[in-house]
Amino acid sequence: MKRLIIVFAVALISVLPALGLASDWGIDADHSTIQFKVRHMMVSNVRGTFGKFSGSATLDDKDITKSKFAASIETASINTGVAKRDEHLKSPDFFDAAKYPTITFVSKNIKKAGPNKLKLTGDLTMHGVTKEVTLDMEEPAAAVKDPWGNIKRGTSATATINRKDFGLTWNAPIESGGVVVGEDVNISIDLELVKK
Repeated sequence: MKRLIIVFAVALISVLPALGLASDWGIDADHSTIQFKVRHMMVSNVRGTFGKFSGSATLDDKDITKSKFAASIETASINTGVAKRDEHLKSPDFFDAAKYPTITFVSKNIKKAGPNKLKLTGDLTMHGVTKEVTLDMEEPAAAVKDPWGNIKRGTSATATINRKDFGLTWNAPIESGGVVVGEDVNISIDLELVKK
């Protein structure tokens, strides 16, 4: 009986570290940014951000490819620095924020793509359309404790999507040829995660 207890204790000790390798995190929106860039009039770029978003991550440090990410963005929080343009972007011509108030992303798989580099693939739902997209992502940084005792980690990701794939098709021609709004949208994300 004593030997059985010892064997059980050794087994438990060997399992406990593995159980602790997956940890849950939330997005610290005050220290995170979701940005985008799109071509305007074929001559310059317009940049913008989404100001309100939330999300979560389950990070597995033993096998980072088993980690999971999810995020939700308030469509109406779009901000390009020009109120009139922002109202147009919220209208049915573009995002139709009243009908589709959120943009969501849910990860499906993660693959290693080199030292500290990952390919994060998931379902992006925007304007009522769900498409699979892949982001180039940095492996989450090592955890640190802030001055208030919160445990933090950070990561960044980028992707390019075609807005027409999500039903955002509005455009207008320009005299010299081309159109007012480009189709490709470059996305850049900087996340600070806080341990739950």
